[in-house]
Amino acid sequence: MGEIAASKVMELRARTGIGMMECKKALTETHGDMAKAEELLRIKGGAKATKAADRIAAEGVIGAAMSPDAKTGAMVEVNCETDFVARNQDFVAFAKTLAGLIVDKDPADIAALSALSANGGSVEQARQALVQKLGENVSVRRFVRVDTADKLAQYLHGGGRIGVTVAYQGGDDQVGKDLAMHVAASAAPGAVRPVCVSRDQVPAELIEKERAIYFAQATESGKSAEIVAKMVEGRIAKFLGEVTLHGQPFVKDTEQTVEKYLRSKGTKVESFMLYVVGEGIERKKDDFAASVAAMAKV
Repeated sequence: MGEIAASKVMELRARTGIGMMECKKALTETHGDMAKAEELLRIKGGAKATKAADRIAAEGVIGAAMSPDAKTGAMVEVNCETDFVARNQDFVAFAKTLAGLIVDKDPADIAALSALSANGGSVEQARQALVQKLGENVSVRRFVRVDTADKLAQYLHGGGRIGVTVAYQGGDDQVGKDLAMHVAASAAPGAVRPVCVSRDQVPAELIEKERAIYFAQATESGKSAEIVAKMVEGRIAKFLGEVTLHGQPFVKDTEQTVEKYLRSKGTKVESFMLYVVGEGIERKKDDFAASVAAMAKV
């Protein structure tokens, strides 16, 4: 068969979203058979996804979705290798689609989510197609689904790098948004993230760990046991104020605590969930000197 017509290449590209060169190669290999070329690209897409899987994906986006009655919500972290791809419309749409599926289907884990139907195939097939199209490793890292008898609020910040879901009682939609924004702000560098809503929810072992540290620090001051005890309790009180949502200064009015703000609005927070893209993922650092040395040997 002769040269593949440009119109055919463009048609295959429109069908698959794959680059022109890849489409031309597939059509050449299949002697211009459009259906076989599309199938070949899907097969190659799976192979490419497998090959890319060993590359570190620490960038990405948080996809979020809620049911129409705002009683069920979900967040999912989808990772890629570069910030550039994290802003790609298809990548962002994939994360949003997954969040919607989690709300609607309630999958038990990542494997169950990957097996769900999406856009005419499975989620896993859609992921592989995205790898083929974008040329980067794409991975679904984690998700959370939240149910409440009351209502939820969600907030995405930084182009979807930070996602928050808050379950609360009372108050209007603006209160819910304010709460979610406050939790998102706690993920900023130098800020303290709340570990729970109120002091009574702070794990006892965490308090005792901090108490032991404060006691050792205060004892070194050489002050009396009575003064040391007061110093320790003062630091514990400050610690509990920092790590509980109630005790933190409200981000929109730092003169009052979140607890005081909630009382003024007749609102009670049941729970909150904070996702930050890439947290806990070890990012590879390239050894520039080694790279130069390796190139010199070529």
